[in-house]
Amino acid sequence: MQTDGSILGNAVLRREDPALLVGDEQYVDDLVVEGAAHVHFVRSTIAHAVITELDIDDALGMPGVIGIHTAANTDVPDMGYGFGDPGFSRPALARDRVRLVGDIVAVVVAETKEQAVDAAELIYIDYDELDVVLDPVASVAGDTLLFPEMGTNVCFHTEVGADVDALEGADHVTELRIVSQRLAGVPMEPNAAVAVPEGDNLTLWIPSQNPQSVIGPLGKLLGMRAPELRVAVPKAMGGGFGSKSGLYTEHLLVCWLARLLDRPCRWVESRSENMVAMNQGRAMVLDTKMGFTADGRITGMNCEVVADCGAYAGVGAVLTTFTQTMIQGVYDIPKLRYVADSVVTNTPTTAAYRGAGRPEATQMLERVLDVAAGELGIDPVEIRRKNFISPDQFPFTCHSGAVYDNGEYDVALSAALREADYDALRAEQAERRRANDPVQLGIGVSAYVEVTAPAGLHVEYGKVEITPEGTVLARVGTSSHGQGHITAFSMIISDMLGVSMDDIEILQSDTAEVPKGAGTLGSRSLQTAGSAMHVASEAVLDQARAIAGHVLEAAPSDIVKSASGLHVAGVPANVLSWAELYAAAHDTSRLPDGVEPGLEFELDFDGNDATYPFGAHVAVVEVDTDTGEVMLRRHVAVDDAGKILNPMLVTGQQHGGIAQGISQALFEGVQYDDFGNPVTSNLADYSMPAATEFPMFDTSNTETPTFRNPLGAKGIGESGTIGSTPAIHNAVLDALPGVRHLDMPLTPKLVWTALRGGE
Repeated sequence: MQTDGSILGNAVLRREDPALLVGDEQYVDDLVVEGAAHVHFVRSTIAHAVITELDIDDALGMPGVIGIHTAANTDVPDMGYGFGDPGFSRPALARDRVRLVGDIVAVVVAETKEQAVDAAELIYIDYDELDVVLDPVASVAGDTLLFPEMGTNVCFHTEVGADVDALEGADHVTELRIVSQRLAGVPMEPNAAVAVPEGDNLTLWIPSQNPQSVIGPLGKLLGMRAPELRVAVPKAMGGGFGSKSGLYTEHLLVCWLARLLDRPCRWVESRSENMVAMNQGRAMVLDTKMGFTADGRITGMNCEVVADCGAYAGVGAVLTTFTQTMIQGVYDIPKLRYVADSVVTNTPTTAAYRGAGRPEATQMLERVLDVAAGELGIDPVEIRRKNFISPDQFPFTCHSGAVYDNGEYDVALSAALREADYDALRAEQAERRRANDPVQLGIGVSAYVEVTAPAGLHVEYGKVEITPEGTVLARVGTSSHGQGHITAFSMIISDMLGVSMDDIEILQSDTAEVPKGAGTLGSRSLQTAGSAMHVASEAVLDQARAIAGHVLEAAPSDIVKSASGLHVAGVPANVLSWAELYAAAHDTSRLPDGVEPGLEFELDFDGNDATYPFGAHVAVVEVDTDTGEVMLRRHVAVDDAGKILNPMLVTGQQHGGIAQGISQALFEGVQYDDFGNPVTSNLADYSMPAATEFPMFDTSNTETPTFRNPLGAKGIGESGTIGSTPAIHNAVLDALPGVRHLDMPLTPKLVWTALRGGE
């Protein structure tokens, strides 16, 4: 950590928190818009069926109803996602068939929300039910087709080394199927939209991770362009986790209705609606065969993946490419075969969920290695160390084509093992087993590497300018929703310019203020937008030094900054404030030759490639063999996100990610009955842990700065999620001698049954 006078590297309290704590910030549902009509979506109650009748006549006569819209009486354009095969895209309104419980069949617009709901109850829909397919592996066979005209349920395919015999020459092969179960995003704030027309203009308010990425496809569908179309996010947003990235069908329909009616329209999900309408995550099956020498060195790996996209080919269709990118993890695997199909099923659409395809790769690798260690009689730590990519191999080119920047994998693992006191834990475990203690101890280890700012997301917009008052106004293309961006970016600007953080305003999440940007996803914000702030601030400082040198009759290299402004080194009393510098910068008579007026700089920062954070986690659990209950005793995480800007923000991201990763391992899972009806459609049935069910996490960091941006920073937002899940998974199975493998979530019932020889 830096302690040389720079603010960077120090724990700085978040600027965002005071307004949140006292309730001063607004969410979408808090927006007061006069004269707004209320939109209610009539959703299918059948998972797969042909619509044989749709009668809206009785509902049209209900009090307060403004209009009811179906595919038969509207010309709203279809979404046309652009992911996977376009033949699997979602229509804005279901036309001839529905493909999931929650498909939109009609839209009711009324004066109040209650009136819209009442009218919806009188819409008559008759269905001719069809067979459903819920299992993605079964969907590959195509016995039940969601899009008969396509002739298949496979909407996307990717592969690496498809013709490679990855297992040739192996002394031992470990074979395992890993199911990364379907998860609901469950953000605190559900989805919402408020569309406000003003003449030919339209403003859409949504809770979004990337409003600048929404305006393009939305404008194309509406036939609008900026500045006529504006997409904005209120200052507060209640969580995203990937589920709030991109354009939703509901957003399009609310905008289309607002323009049609020439009045504001609003819609906010209920929690039950959110559980069937918001994009979900994970839902991947990985069949793996890993070859080893007799002493535990990996000789090759064959992995065949089926990803569940849900009913339509959204972002989830292509997340197998991220799994492909990280499929060999931290290991030097000589031969690799990876083949992945993405398929449609009669379930909600999948998309990014904290980690977006990368956790699945780590879950598979770390579980297979633990099973192989047991089969070969090798300690789980030792088998990992035997196969780590060594520091002298970086930059390291993977079979997938990914080029890791750097890594010290054994350093992170050794630090985690020391903190956990691994040898003492193994001794305690052995003693409990000898004593046949009903509460057994399990120790799980995972080592991981992930990719941040992936798939071309290493470019971001930023602008820094000095105002007439001498404060700083910055614009950035990312969109904060809890990560602490305002604090982080203010720290960077303050450190470069010497301006107080309180005198820095960050504008984000509004296409009227920020012309472009990729948004917040893929743990990319600090290394891209933060670097843009750094470069732009440095350029403004150079401009100011040139102007100050001219005014003060000194060389620009002799100009230094202070809390009050700029002055000649050694002459702090004769200082030019930033307000005075602004005035000089806009007075051509005071500008040196060749210096343009103004104190501002904007750029698209390009890191040229992704970065690859890494780390190691050790989980310690106790399992009550009489009840199957799993109790978390300790979780140690050592995560390396390159150079650390603010350790408090990093720790917060680690804690949140660990909690979500543990939740997948032990609690969460979206489930359906045999007819495709969701049985986890509210928080009474969908298991979510409370903070009281977690121990205090032991988090620390190693720092291996990347060379791909001037800050040396890598992402941290998803690392905890990636490292924790397999560590917990391994820990529980480690406490169950004789049980080779169980699919997540590892509920008490599942563990209890497995201990008694059941399935």
